Amino acid sequence: MVDRKDKLNSDTDEMDAEEMDMEQSFEAMFESSMQELNVGDVVRGTIVQVNDDNVVVDVGYKSEGVIPLAEFRDENGQVDLKVGDEIEVLFERRENESGLIGLSKEKADRQKIWGSLEEGAVVEGRIVGRIKGGLTVDIGINAFLPGSQVDLRPVRNLEKLIGTTLDFKIIKLNKRRGNIVLSRRVLLEEKRETQRADTLETLSEGQAVEGTVKNLTDYGAFIDLGGIDGLLHITDMSWGRVNHPSDVLAIGDKINVKILKYDRERERVSLGLKQITPDPWLEVETAYPVDARVSGKVVSLTDYGAFVELEDGVEGLIHVSEMSWTKRIKHPNKMLNVGDEVETLVLALDIPNRRISLGLKQIEPNPWDVIGEKFPVGTIIEGQVKNITDFGVFVGVDEGIDGLVHISDLSWTKRVKHPSELFKKGDTVKAVVLNIDRDNERFSLGLKQLTPDPWELIPVKYAPGTIVRGKATSVTDFGIFLEIEEGIEGLIHVSELSREKVETPKEFANVGDLLEAAVLSVDIVDRKIALSIKQLTHHKEKAEVQEFMGASKQATSSMGALLQGAMDRKGEES
Repeated sequence: MVDRKDKLNSDTDEMDAEEMDMEQSFEAMFESSMQELNVGDVVRGTIVQVNDDNVVVDVGYKSEGVIPLAEFRDENGQVDLKVGDEIEVLFERRENESGLIGLSKEKADRQKIWGSLEEGAVVEGRIVGRIKGGLTVDIGINAFLPGSQVDLRPVRNLEKLIGTTLDFKIIKLNKRRGNIVLSRRVLLEEKRETQRADTLETLSEGQAVEGTVKNLTDYGAFIDLGGIDGLLHITDMSWGRVNHPSDVLAIGDKINVKILKYDRERERVSLGLKQITPDPWLEVETAYPVDARVSGKVVSLTDYGAFVELEDGVEGLIHVSEMSWTKRIKHPNKMLNVGDEVETLVLALDIPNRRISLGLKQIEPNPWDVIGEKFPVGTIIEGQVKNITDFGVFVGVDEGIDGLVHISDLSWTKRVKHPSELFKKGDTVKAVVLNIDRDNERFSLGLKQLTPDPWELIPVKYAPGTIVRGKATSVTDFGIFLEIEEGIEGLIHVSELSREKVETPKEFANVGDLLEAAVLSVDIVDRKIALSIKQLTHHKEKAEVQEFMGASKQATSSMGALLQGAMDRKGEES
């Protein structure tokens, strides 16, 4: 008979064995239900939880994986996920210390992209950054776009392309190193060649076409017409003045132009922009007749005048001489500035040469028309010395009008070598109006005319033979100048110094010496007085003889009277 205790132990052992077999069977079943995953595989998974900073994903493995939420953000930083979404991820590693497997969505995306790429393929990408030598382009993974491959021509400012989405061609691919080199230029060249053939067939002179400004130079602009460039010369950009093509166009502008000349063999195209619109000069004669008042904007200043834009393509010139009736304008910028709106008068038209002469001063009355009535000849005026020159003094007469006192009209008697001897700028002077020349805009004044001409009395005051006394003011080789009164001089010629021969007047007298002389003659026209010391001696001798003869006659008369008296007395006695 089997012991009850042994039987129980036997039953227990059998049950433990069965349980162990069942556990091993369940584990095997669980293991078999798990995917066979290898590190580096891209697998599908299901999102089971979305947290603030990560996402939990079940890929059918015995453990789940956690992926940073940042890997799911789009270019705008937004996340669009919900539990149950299926995604593809890269199996990076098996369980870590926390029992979680390593997964990555970004690496899975990259691996898928790498698998789809090949040299020569055209891909779309977004330029995301500037690096040394070029740009970084996001095509799902970062790729390099060299600066020389950005466009058909070098691009100076690469930063302006950041954020743009364009098509590129893969020209180099190295999966092992993870390098991708892109080119946009290759695609543009291919497109250009295709367009070029079509464009060359369709171009014709007189045709209006659309083009893109490709490049600017000092003399014009090159316009891309679709695979072929045309030259738009600066003179054909506008009917008006263009200082530089950049004033009218900018690179990248799309414009309509007219084909002026097309050389099919040499593939050269001359373009016109202004020819798209009618020539405004065809209506100038009607729109801007002579003597018409017109308004415009100052667009340019030169040494000789100011150019005024009357309308787009039509300019007139205000010559510097037509800016003011009275002011001496040295440069137009003393009167006008670029941008000023001005009213002018049309003075002349030259339609063939596209010239309009304008006047600014003609808008106001000419002060020279009334100055004669305001200041008739003989009027005494008072004004300030405005300017001093070698030939005279300018005195302010009226607003903008100066009168000239010529050096010869400063004094009746003084010999003025330079007006600055008598005046300085700012001095207030009185003068007499001598003449007004309206045509030549000249106003003549005189200072000496304020007093009578002393030479009118000279012939009476200093008749020939008059003996005068004065100071030697100048001793020259030909004679001595003698001042006989203030401002009045006479000349003693060397031949009139002495009866004896005088080699040089400088041996005879010095400046400052007091001399006596006799007046020989007076020339009121040339204002000259001829003096003579030789004649003075003659006159003195003659006077002495006359005096002697007079004394002798008086003595003879006295003696005769005495004798007559004696004889009379004797007769009375007898």
